[in-house]
Amino acid sequence: MTQGAGQGPEVERTTTFRDFRVPAYVHETGPYGHDTHPGDVAPPHEEAYSEEYTPTERDLPVVDPASSASTAPSVSASASAEEGVGPLFVVGDVHGYLDELMAALQEKGLVDADGNWCAGTARLWFLGDFTDRGPDGIGVIDLVMRLSAEAAAAGGYCKALMGNHELLLLGAKRFGDTPVNSGAGTATFQAAWLLNGGQKTDMDRLQDHHLQWMSRLDAVEEVDGHLLVHSDTTAYLDYGDSIEAVNDTVRETITRNDADEVWDLFRKFTKRFSFRDEGGADHVRSLLDTYGGTRIVHGHSPIPYLLGEVGSEDGEDGSGPVVDGPHVYAGGLAIAMDGGVTMAGKLLVQQLPLDI
Repeated sequence: MTQGAGQGPEVERTTTFRDFRVPAYVHETGPYGHDTHPGDVAPPHEEAYSEEYTPTERDLPVVDPASSASTAPSVSASASAEEGVGPLFVVGDVHGYLDELMAALQEKGLVDADGNWCAGTARLWFLGDFTDRGPDGIGVIDLVMRLSAEAAAAGGYCKALMGNHELLLLGAKRFGDTPVNSGAGTATFQAAWLLNGGQKTDMDRLQDHHLQWMSRLDAVEEVDGHLLVHSDTTAYLDYGDSIEAVNDTVRETITRNDADEVWDLFRKFTKRFSFRDEGGADHVRSLLDTYGGTRIVHGHSPIPYLLGEVGSEDGEDGSGPVVDGPHVYAGGLAIAMDGGVTMAGKLLVQQLPLDI
């Protein structure tokens, strides 16, 4: 997800949402202008963004909870219909909260007390956004890279998707203060990274192998009927009509090392809320019909915002938003996995499928 500011390392999670401001342009055309993909017809009440949209300000409006009913999921005991394949787990946005991630993985029996893989043939997918706002984004990346090797050696796997914050960190490192065509004036990756929680300690520790790993991440995958993406947007359709085409296009765009092209990719991956409210289920179906799967699983937009449960701005009661688990919405077709760890929510690790 993209919002909030922080130019230095944060030691504790914020318990307020004062940084989640709504830029003026969000409300220009109720709340976003309509843009459709070439050849597509926008479903009624499509929640899209205008071409002028650019992630150079903090966003994330609070959603009316009455407009987004939640279904409480429970964990299914079955792992997979495919013989010999271990259970499937997904992880929501981590944003540098390494200790919370380790605790959540250990609770699910995926790592032991020392943080080593202990889940055998289990399959683990991270949905992106490893860095920014939290205290140890590079530590999170190092952990995921290590678990990938350990899981593969045990007959399972640990894999990760590209989030908008991976693109943001890549851009800040590669292009710095180079001006880009933002659609709303001059912007730079460096400024956007700082605005959206970039941590100096992460940048200081960022090495070539981290950059190479991030630049090769897939953007979309389909596993056991679950279409895994980072962002709750239909913008993936702009990059190909198959999973392979989208992933190839994203990697090629990053490889060309053109600041404007990477910015446009980051801008589109930052879009959100396409699956909520009336017409949201149609948007989910447009992705499922194109890329396969029967349900979409995403991070990016915090569940507290999808539900309108954000507490008080000043945090007078000292409590954060209550997140018990994934949020199922859009007629049961979408599962949101960002528990809002950056706003004192919960870092979610969930076994799939859900029994709803």
